[in-house]
Amino acid sequence: MKTAHSGRADFTQIVTAPPKDGQAQRPKQSSGSFAFQRPGRFKFVYQKPFEQTIVADGQTLWLYDVDLNQVTQRAQAQALGSTPAALLASAPDMAALRADYALEAAPEQDGLQWVQATPKARDGQLKSVRVGFEGDKLAALDILDSFGQRSQIRFTGMQLNPALPAGSFQFKPPAGADLLKP
Repeated sequence: MKTAHSGRADFTQIVTAPPKDGQAQRPKQSSGSFAFQRPGRFKFVYQKPFEQTIVADGQTLWLYDVDLNQVTQRAQAQALGSTPAALLASAPDMAALRADYALEAAPEQDGLQWVQATPKARDGQLKSVRVGFEGDKLAALDILDSFGQRSQIRFTGMQLNPALPAGSFQFKPPAGADLLKP
């Protein structure tokens, strides 16, 4: 992964909220495709259960909700901070990652080699991120946020350094969509 300048894969994400009133919350599952190009560009296209696209073009983070026909546009540097997306796509090398995260090897689990990434900034949205590798390919993310919500993302069919079409990380709001700039 550290020698990968770009990549693409399919993903499945399971989000589990912390217990509410002592009751376990039902996990929510989504799936789609993912691509990245370092530094700073990535795209998540959620296909199930709701269509949604998240694109970072290096300057701007775009979030398009198809059902709401709504686009949110934010400055990428402010929107990402110490998020898993920043961890994946923005850091061009290990030295850059170590500037924002304390990295340490974690025990092998589920046939994957794991790295524990703990944000150095204590006021961020993330408590911890575990990154799972199968050889040199990204295979999984296990994210715990400061609210106790856990997101587990599994990547399949990861291709490293594919030729990505020009414009892969450009986004133009669809005609008629509401544009929000919080």
